[in-house]
Amino acid sequence: MTGRGITSSDCRQSGGSTPPIDRENAVKNSRTHTFVSRALFGVFVVSAASAASCAAPSVEEELIEGPRRTNKGLDWRDQVIYQIMVDRFHNGDPNNDYFVKPSALGGFHGGDWQGVIDKLDYLEELGVNTLWISPVIRNVDEDAGFYSYHGYWGQDFFRPNPNFGDLYKLRELVDKAHERDILVVLDIVTNHVGQLWYYDINGNGRHDEWLTGGANTHTCLQICRSDAAQCRDKGLSFDQARQDYGCQCSADEHAFCANQAGYFERVLEADPEYDPRGVQGWTSLGFSGPSEIRFPYQPEVNRVPPPRPPKLIDWPEDRPWFDDPTWYNRRGRVYLWWHEGDYSYVEGRQPFVREQETLGDFPGGLKDLNTDNPDVQDVLSKAFEFWIAVADFDGFRIDTLKHIDMPEIAPNKRGFWGEFTGRMRAQAKKLGKENFFMFGEAFDGNDNLLGIYTFPGEDERGKFGRVDSVFYFSQKYQIFEDVIKNGGATKKIECLYNSRTGKNADDQACRRMGSPVGPVYYDQPHASSEDGGIGLAPQQVLVNFMDNHDVSRFLWNSDPETLHAALFYLLTWDGIPCIYYGTEQRFNGGNDPRNREDMALGSPFGYPGFDTTNETFTFVKSLIQARKDYAPLRRGEVNVVWATERPAGSRDYGVFAFERVLPEERALVVLNLAKDQESTTCAPEAEGGVCMKTSFPVGSVLQDVGPESTGETFVVQRDAQGDGYLQMTLPARSGRILVPSYE
Repeated sequence: MTGRGITSSDCRQSGGSTPPIDRENAVKNSRTHTFVSRALFGVFVVSAASAASCAAPSVEEELIEGPRRTNKGLDWRDQVIYQIMVDRFHNGDPNNDYFVKPSALGGFHGGDWQGVIDKLDYLEELGVNTLWISPVIRNVDEDAGFYSYHGYWGQDFFRPNPNFGDLYKLRELVDKAHERDILVVLDIVTNHVGQLWYYDINGNGRHDEWLTGGANTHTCLQICRSDAAQCRDKGLSFDQARQDYGCQCSADEHAFCANQAGYFERVLEADPEYDPRGVQGWTSLGFSGPSEIRFPYQPEVNRVPPPRPPKLIDWPEDRPWFDDPTWYNRRGRVYLWWHEGDYSYVEGRQPFVREQETLGDFPGGLKDLNTDNPDVQDVLSKAFEFWIAVADFDGFRIDTLKHIDMPEIAPNKRGFWGEFTGRMRAQAKKLGKENFFMFGEAFDGNDNLLGIYTFPGEDERGKFGRVDSVFYFSQKYQIFEDVIKNGGATKKIECLYNSRTGKNADDQACRRMGSPVGPVYYDQPHASSEDGGIGLAPQQVLVNFMDNHDVSRFLWNSDPETLHAALFYLLTWDGIPCIYYGTEQRFNGGNDPRNREDMALGSPFGYPGFDTTNETFTFVKSLIQARKDYAPLRRGEVNVVWATERPAGSRDYGVFAFERVLPEERALVVLNLAKDQESTTCAPEAEGGVCMKTSFPVGSVLQDVGPESTGETFVVQRDAQGDGYLQMTLPARSGRILVPSYE
């Protein structure tokens, strides 16, 4: 196969020990692959002279021309995602163990891309068919004794992290996963970079830290104190004072600052607190104007200014780069994390919390990129266009989604996400890859805030989309925590679903619970499969999870039986299930970093590493197989047939039942989420004793095909109105999957 006048069979990289891609075998091993022989982004060519002299292509060029999975006909609802933190999964190549300290929770433990390749048999046996791998770009390796094993401290957006392998190894991982019909999603970060520079607040040209005293010198109070006096003296509201007299603070800010009376501020020039004016310089006389920023040079931990991109990327030498101060917002660290999303929108002013979330540095010295800057938008788009092309990824999980743009205030401002997602879809289309999936992480329990990032907009350039889906944090908090773990009413599950789709208007119970009417999530696809989209609406493909690398494990404050109930719900409910590595081994770590355990070390319940015989592994495997066997569990519409608000001790406490319905096929899932009582699919006799109705015809014989079933069958009975109903009693923390029996 030729490209730009040369072939990898004719030319080899000089001095390289890694062979070029074997295209013939790659095609033989995957019927869904195709070749792409074109210049990436249309920005590089090989001259006739170099072709004539058989100049070898770069590694990047060779990989870009490799076989490519097209994903034609893919439906993302068929996928089960398995999240892997590469460093903690498996060490397959000790040669890249540069900073490995297995005894340090915040250190590298040696996992790499070869390690994931080595364990593909394990993943295939479990049954998952999409891998979400942690970020792959070069990082700042160490800061303050902690290491970037997780991949979120980006330093170079165009080159791979050598702690995990090289470009060839990364592409080998993706290709070998594809050979098994396993997709690969890349975790990406566009909000910030690692600890590349510091604020030279005192102007002495070196990195310092010091204590500034008590409340009167706290940055927040220094800004707000004079504003408060103006507001009080003039009898004005805070917002009037801010607008008419240049006050810097909102009412929320004043309230926050007033509660900091005993606060001592530790000023870190690497990580000062948020200042809405931009971080200010400071002398003995007070503020001295905007602080300069300085890039240290510490190559031993890769804390150096980002190098220019590979030559195949069209970025002129005289064009600004990551050492340009205007590429950063330079306002200091976000310090408001309470009431996640509560202040998302207040009409008439830019809100306090959201301003910090979108313009502030991320804690730990991670510097916030100015994603409104056209150059920043362009370079980040080029970077991840590059990774789609060079590694053949099938989608992106996008970190820190809510920290960029405020679509709740400006829905028709294209912003970063409107630009970025459009370019990624265009790149996928250009490369012949259909169904490229992008879902974002907004670490927030506010369903409205999550949902707004899935809606499109329209500006002078025309219509634009945003992300295809989000990591469903509102469900994590409202259902997995409040209902499954803590015994809340199962009616909450129905209400959350109804608010997603806009069905709460006539449900007084849901309105009483404060559930939004909706639709909270967009109900149309952003783009067709052929145009680089997924052809499915965000409402249909929310990514469901019970835990991940940013929160404590579900088992941290729970038990295996409740874990199994949660898994039953996760793997049968509407949307795309996502399993955090080690869940199937009963990992039970607390918050970061204890929730990032080593797979190879085995389970706290005594199972060896990568065990395939324990009860939870086989339980998950069985549920995934049921999804594969019964299409309604993957793609069916939801019809809730039983949900309850009744308290513990009631006849139906903990029962939640729903049908998954396709035009020609359906399944019924019945759960008892109560921890310590049998429950029945009927109302108390004192309330009429009405039992669970079903759309299956009267007389239908339904068989339980769930993971712990012995093949029980149930016959649909006729009630007084002629409708079909089912009455059954379920043990605590159990479930059934009922499908028609044809025996």
